Amino acid sequence: MGTMLSGSVSPTDEPNLYLQLAFTATFFAGVFHASLGLLRLGFVIDFLSKATLLGFMAGAAVIVSLQQLKGLLGIVHFTNKMQIIPVLTSVFEHKNEWSWQTIVMGFGFLFLMLTARHISIRKPKLFWVSAAAPLTSVILSTIIVFCIRSKAHGISYIGHLQKGLNPPSLNMLFFNGQHLALAIKTGIVTGILSLTEGIAVGRTFASLKNYQVDGNKEMMAIGLMNMAGSCTSCYVTTGSFSRSAVNYNAGAQTAVSNIVLAAAVLVTLLFLMPLFYYTPNVILAAIIITAVIGLIDYRGAYKLWKVDKLDFLACISSFFGVLFISVPQGLAIAVGVSVFKILLHVTRPNTVVLGNIPRTQIYQNLHRYKEASRVPSFLILAIESPMYFANSTYLQERMLRWIREEEEWINENHESNLKCIIIDMTAVTAIDSSGIDILCELRKILEKRSLQLVLVNPVGSVMEKLHQSKALESFGTSSFYLTVGEAVGDISASWKPQP
Repeated sequence: MGTMLSGSVSPTDEPNLYLQLAFTATFFAGVFHASLGLLRLGFVIDFLSKATLLGFMAGAAVIVSLQQLKGLLGIVHFTNKMQIIPVLTSVFEHKNEWSWQTIVMGFGFLFLMLTARHISIRKPKLFWVSAAAPLTSVILSTIIVFCIRSKAHGISYIGHLQKGLNPPSLNMLFFNGQHLALAIKTGIVTGILSLTEGIAVGRTFASLKNYQVDGNKEMMAIGLMNMAGSCTSCYVTTGSFSRSAVNYNAGAQTAVSNIVLAAAVLVTLLFLMPLFYYTPNVILAAIIITAVIGLIDYRGAYKLWKVDKLDFLACISSFFGVLFISVPQGLAIAVGVSVFKILLHVTRPNTVVLGNIPRTQIYQNLHRYKEASRVPSFLILAIESPMYFANSTYLQERMLRWIREEEEWINENHESNLKCIIIDMTAVTAIDSSGIDILCELRKILEKRSLQLVLVNPVGSVMEKLHQSKALESFGTSSFYLTVGEAVGDISASWKPQP
């Protein structure tokens, strides 16, 4: 949220407008969440693939971390832009503002918290080490700054913090004006991310505890929470993975743990705020870096590269889109790549040539199973997707190309002439009128070339469509079989001369 809002409004130059935008964006995020839950549109989130979120989170983590260089290096003047080039340019243009005292303290406590995090990852029973590290760092750094009075030593600190509860902010929400579009856009983007994280956290711990999570109810709860929060000086929030992990590892069983947490926060707000007067800004930057650095999952990116190049492309597009363009446009690019991947799979479905595994009735991909062999005079094709208007023309062209390549191979190797084309339709879960027309047209083309077309194992819904369209009559009952082995055996027997 800070990344998107700070690109247009400065939190230091226009603090009131910045707060108004934050609260309004939170309200629209809540409306977005609640609307998805109320209309049962949770499937929309599924368009954000794991690969997309992997790249987006990593890009956002890098940008947020680079923004913290302002506090980590002690820079006073810093850019409001959120792209990597302006941020790095600003860092090196203000080298004269770097403070070695701030750098030593910042990197020292950063190393301490990263070490604690590593210990907790390696030994889950020591989860409390990572959980306690930020608070310990705040206390120690505050004591250090109090003792040396950091202003004289180049370390800036927070200063006065007002005690008390959050004031009402209902009067700060606005629903018109030139910044309304920015508030809505920020609310939707941060809402998507918070919702995705919240549901992911819920599903993670549901799998550990063996219970079900209702995504639509989760959306309603998160939405109403953010709508209420926007009226009480809160920015957009969601289920926290780190706090949920601490609760889980501590053995918490009910929502009482949240009541205890809320009580501790309440006591802090009412009585302990003066204790943070000398808390250095650099420690806050170090805590933020430690928190977001865990979002960079390079092992996950490497796994995507090994498993699915298109998923890796979506991940990288999202990552570099966030770094070099902007947060919302980076997310839009990633979603676009994911949608392109879906369209590619729909319009260019996989088709394979099957061969027989010797001494069995099993037929598998000829190019994947070395032991599989061609059946003389047969070309056995498998279609691994539904047949729709979007891919029917491609499937016809692809099957004709398979036939042409098979005939060329036969001529080169002096094998038996091709007589029959078998199409295994086991994976064709649905078909529309365009798919039916293509099958009928393919049958006519092959008849002119004295080639027989046989369909194997069409599922019930496909058979119903073929029957309703009268296509069964043109094919004839002898053109349908339950298994490839049955089709090969029966047709081969019909070719043998009768005694």
